[in-house]
Amino acid sequence: MILLSIQDIHKAFGTNEVLRGASLTLQNGERMGLVGVNGSGKSTLMKIIAGLEHEDSGTISMQKGLRLGYLAQQGEVNPEHTVLEEMESVFEPVVRMEQELRAIEVEMAEAAHDELLLKRLGSRYDSLNRAFENAKGYGWKSEVQKVLAGLGFRKEQQSQKASVLSGGERTRLCLGRMLLQEPDLLLLDEPTNHLDLKSISWLEDYLASYRGAVLLVSHDRYFMDHVCDHMGELLFGRIELYEGNYTEYMAQRTERFEIRMKTWELQQKEIERQEAIIERYRSFNREKSIRAAESREKRLEKMERLEKPQDEHQVHFHFSCRRRTGEDVLMITELKKEYEGRVLFDHVNMHLRSGDRVALIGDNGVGKTTLFRCIVSQEKPDNGLIRFGSGVDIGYYDQHQAGLHDEKTVLDEVWDDFRRLDQTEVRGALGMFLFSGDDVLMPVSTLSGGEKGRVALTKLMLHQDNLLLLDEPTNHLDMDSREVLEQALETFPGTILAISHDRYFINRFATRVAVLEEGGVREYLGNYDDYFEKINRAQEPDGSGPQITRTQMDREKKRSREEQRKLNELKALQEKAEKDVMQAEKDAAEMEEQLQDPSIWQDPQKAQELSKAYQAKKAEIEHLYEVWESLT
Repeated sequence: MILLSIQDIHKAFGTNEVLRGASLTLQNGERMGLVGVNGSGKSTLMKIIAGLEHEDSGTISMQKGLRLGYLAQQGEVNPEHTVLEEMESVFEPVVRMEQELRAIEVEMAEAAHDELLLKRLGSRYDSLNRAFENAKGYGWKSEVQKVLAGLGFRKEQQSQKASVLSGGERTRLCLGRMLLQEPDLLLLDEPTNHLDLKSISWLEDYLASYRGAVLLVSHDRYFMDHVCDHMGELLFGRIELYEGNYTEYMAQRTERFEIRMKTWELQQKEIERQEAIIERYRSFNREKSIRAAESREKRLEKMERLEKPQDEHQVHFHFSCRRRTGEDVLMITELKKEYEGRVLFDHVNMHLRSGDRVALIGDNGVGKTTLFRCIVSQEKPDNGLIRFGSGVDIGYYDQHQAGLHDEKTVLDEVWDDFRRLDQTEVRGALGMFLFSGDDVLMPVSTLSGGEKGRVALTKLMLHQDNLLLLDEPTNHLDMDSREVLEQALETFPGTILAISHDRYFINRFATRVAVLEEGGVREYLGNYDDYFEKINRAQEPDGSGPQITRTQMDREKKRSREEQRKLNELKALQEKAEKDVMQAEKDAAEMEEQLQDPSIWQDPQKAQELSKAYQAKKAEIEHLYEVWESLT
């Protein structure tokens, strides 16, 4: 059942046309992720669907009576409510039902001797009680507590006024309130912002079993891998739809782009070939050859020209080191830090060696950023020791970009730190991060979060440090920029310690996961998936895991072999179809050469037969292309 259909949506802000014919449909139960570069119009589209913005043209159709929930990146709450009151406000109709039930119970007790009244009250009580049960009347309080715990609200926070919450906490509260409402369609704009890893994992499980439909914008690729079964990419104002999660979308996206590019290149070759034939016919300067040239020109004009496939511009850079370190890079011993009597962390011990790639994770508020600030001497620890090995140069990426100067231009921000470079070299470095032309003259104060992140990465790249401390480096970066950052870190010869909630990013770069807790650091070999498997295994009692019989195992193996056999058959058919297309093109080219020979027309019957054969071959080529494209 289709819940939402948007067709040919256009939206412009002044001369900036953001959406240029965006279309998608969403079925009940589908969970679609919406991706695209920063500024491509994802949040604008969500606001249009939610009715907060108006489209310039196009149509939006929703199922009659559709209940829609929209979570913006900055949510609004009643400042006079406590956290618990704000969540419980969702169930005010249920509370009123319960009050009415209690009132009817009193009336029934007082009307014990009035059989007619008692029957009427009993009928009302039964129908109201059924509605009360269906509205989770007997379990809504535990449901509220489950969502609060899942989103990381501690018991002591539930009595806090919403007015004293941080922006991130208010957004989490809005998310919890909306989840409790259980709308038919959830519109989630960056729902994992301000959530720690435990809360994100809880939200994944919640949405994976959600009965309604979900349309979400997120930069968390791991989250979309585990939640989404469909993907939509906003590219140049239009939406390209894909089946599957984020990883499957990336594979399909690459395949589609390569197929389109190949098809476009084949058409370009065909156009060039036809133009060459037309030119040759005209060079004969005979009436018959001129007519043939004109005929071909008309066919060429009628040909539907394919547009050259385009991709969004991507950041392109790499990290290097100006010198090597010794074997020991960073040693932290018994480090402690507290604020106003509250211990953030204590007994922190870490040892980084040359080439280590460590992801630092932990609950929000445990002090991960503070630990980094201690390492770079921006804060002083209360106890413990931090030592560096020989030849260590520290490059620090601050997620808040506190080191940038709002009053400077982008060019001056970078150039002032690298006076040995000339302006062309600085512009070239900024160009790798998509700052070109007059972009470099923009004041830093006018930049978005993603643009500031790219300026900071430019400076980090130019420094060529051999120890990178990265605090949430993927925040504010679009998907493609994150992919390029990961590729740059893969070839980096130095040592990396990175704070991140981006599990996809951790999987790509980390060979060790360090979990910061109040009482120290626990370390796990491997990436995030390895860490997650180990902690889950540790939490399971012996023998508690699902058991699989030999018969089930044999069935799984047989199913896998059957799926592999089908994949092999499909691959063979694809290869054969491609060869058939190439052979048919070759045959058609040979026939054309023969038809271009004036001597062939001296035998009209032979020329007519060859012409018919040529037309049949062209029809065959069109059919073979259809077969090849359908298989691909």
